[in-house]
Amino acid sequence: MRIRRILAAVIATAALAGLGLTGAATATAQGAPSVVSPSECRQGGGEPRIDLPGNPCVGGTHNGESVD
Repeated sequence: MRIRRILAAVIATAALAGLGLTGAATATAQGAPSVVSPSECRQGGGEPRIDLPGNPCVGGTHNGESVD
């Protein structure tokens, strides 16, 4: 009986640790938005909109990234 409780605790701990690791990986993968040049924005099929707040690249592969 005692072995079953210990085994259940070990499995629960491993499962929670796995969830924590996947959450940390997701947060790291998102990171901060990158900055692209106006020409990179256009090459990716977007349009640099320096008239909008945050100077975003609108559309294309760099959609939403800041234009520097």
